[in-house]
Amino acid sequence: MHSAVIGRASMRHSHRILSTRRVSVALRVMIVAAASACVRHQSTMAAGRSPSFRLMPDGKQWLTKNLSLAVPGSSCYRGEAQMCLQYGRLYTWDAAQEACRAVGRGWRLPADNEWGLLSKAYGGVDGESADSGKGAYRSLITGGRSEFNAMLGGGADAEARVYSRVDAHGFYWTASASGVAGATFMNFAGEGQALHRQPDGDKQRAFSVRCVRDTSEGETQGATRRLREAAFSRRPSSER
Repeated sequence: MHSAVIGRASMRHSHRILSTRRVSVALRVMIVAAASACVRHQSTMAAGRSPSFRLMPDGKQWLTKNLSLAVPGSSCYRGEAQMCLQYGRLYTWDAAQEACRAVGRGWRLPADNEWGLLSKAYGGVDGESADSGKGAYRSLITGGRSEFNAMLGGGADAEARVYSRVDAHGFYWTASASGVAGATFMNFAGEGQALHRQPDGDKQRAFSVRCVRDTSEGETQGATRRLREAAFSRRPSSER
């Protein structure tokens, strides 16, 4: 009988050890899964959710690179990953709005009037400027004095998804709809080197995207002061 008691106690002890091991294994699995999720989240942030941006003369923060965050309704030019690295992704109108919201708190697809205010600081778009949008093009294109770095990333049509106009035109969606199926977009035309506003773009076409967000008054004043100080420090002493 004494041996039977000892046997039962030994079995209970073994069961406790086995249960502890099972809990330990489960915890390790949970930790590994959590770590993997964290790495995936950090990779996503690095890929598109921690973007380069700049305070522009309109008092808003704008992305200074074409958005490259993968969402449904977006693609690389001709499906080539290298084109995404160089020019960012191309988005339908709905996808563009979703992608900007996914960048982070406060980010959105800029409206037509926001593009207008930005370009006005550099002369304005064609039809609203004395130089037919040429000054705004030169300032906002890659290498221009604004450091906005717009690119000629081309686009894709709505039906056959035929990609075209890369290195010739930079098409950028605005958030301003022009009907159920259309929306206004901006056109950096490389051949004429001018910035145009074009209404009624089919929302199913795929264009480049920049996002914008507001800044608080304190952020705006501080950042504007730093920009002015930096600009002043780069001017020749004879011009100060």
